[in-house]
Amino acid sequence: MLFTVFIVLLLDQVLKIYIKTHFHYGQEVNVLGNWFKLHFIENEGMAFGMEIGGPYGKLILTSFRLIACIAGIFLIKKYIIDAGYSNGLIFCASLILAGALGNCIDSVAYGKIFTDTPFHGSGAAKLVPWGQGYASLFHGRVVDMLYFPLIDGHYPIWFPVVGGKEFQFFRPIFNIADAAISGGVIAIFVFQRSILQKKPGFEVRPVVEQEVVNPEEITEQNNHSVVS
Repeated sequence: MLFTVFIVLLLDQVLKIYIKTHFHYGQEVNVLGNWFKLHFIENEGMAFGMEIGGPYGKLILTSFRLIACIAGIFLIKKYIIDAGYSNGLIFCASLILAGALGNCIDSVAYGKIFTDTPFHGSGAAKLVPWGQGYASLFHGRVVDMLYFPLIDGHYPIWFPVVGGKEFQFFRPIFNIADAAISGGVIAIFVFQRSILQKKPGFEVRPVVEQEVVNPEEITEQNNHSVVS
């Protein structure tokens, strides 16, 4: 569990810090042709660029993330590892936890340690001493950069409502933490029959029903023993 969480967090934060300190906002670089790009954006809220409005919404979201991460550690330990569930489930749960921790670090700390992100052609943000950043604690923005516009085109003209409009798959821009969360959830759903199993020795043993004995029968047996 700890190894998985550490590796995901390391990859996530190294890439985020590199993008944050080398890209200006909106900068895009092709990695593999036109279907895999690094495209730097930041968001105030949830996975894949979704948002929750206002400073109080941001504070609530970040606080919830932090509480969920702390609770997740204890829940995984008690109800998955100690309960003897499969290594597959432990791995998936670790991916989800690592992803949550990765985005939580951005929200909690990035506003305190980075300068604000410049826009097009204005350089990149800088890493600064604690407290000299662009926002207060719990108000940092989550760094996203992974972009897979696999298919570009237009909806058929006869298509209801969106006919003729531009179509792109996959449009959301996300990060390694988002991918870890989604991957863990999808794997649990797809492989639930195999991974939602307990290891040998931890199987739930069936409760053996005890025969209810009539008290009068016990008395008769005792009397018979005395007579004998």
